[in-house]
Amino acid sequence: MTALEALAAAWRERLASHAPRAVHLPGFELKASSVLMPLVEEAGEPHFLFTRRPLHLRSHPGQISFPGGGQDAADETPLHTALREAEEELGVPASAVEVLGQLDELPTPSGYRVRPFLGVLRPGLVLRPNAEEVAEVLRVPVRVLVDPARRRTELHEVPQLGRQVEVDYLDVGETVIWGATARILRNLFELSAGLPAFEALRPEAW
Repeated sequence: MTALEALAAAWRERLASHAPRAVHLPGFELKASSVLMPLVEEAGEPHFLFTRRPLHLRSHPGQISFPGGGQDAADETPLHTALREAEEELGVPASAVEVLGQLDELPTPSGYRVRPFLGVLRPGLVLRPNAEEVAEVLRVPVRVLVDPARRRTELHEVPQLGRQVEVDYLDVGETVIWGATARILRNLFELSAGLPAFEALRPEAW
């Protein structure tokens, strides 16, 4: 069993017994959106795939994110949204994704309710990024992302909420993963505590 297979099996089992928490913000109407957290194996170890958004986009230009977006009327479920967006952005067909489960919802300051889905991409899959939506595809080892030395938080003022909120950051070389994407990873890693396949990847407790 490869490191990715062991990790995927552990996450599949943990998520099967986890009821994703829903977001409740009385007085706020959040737009539905979903993201796919794609896992691949590179050089014998598990990696997450991220996209860098083009600078010409009005929403979050240049930001690092998972493939995803707002729910369309034709999407039957939040998972359909995540898989459709992955195909639109990266050319990944739904048949090439093994979905491991869903994580907790989280709100964004831009007014979205994000539902993250964890999935493993078929080995050898050739990505076909859509240049209109993806400036760059990044592959980052999970062991790098779980390193607590790379994590920091800052307080940001959110006018829509009328208060400050804690924003997560992950420094990966010159690349900074922050906001909802970093928070989704933090939620996954906190949920993974105690899993041997996960603990083997990180140098110390998160």
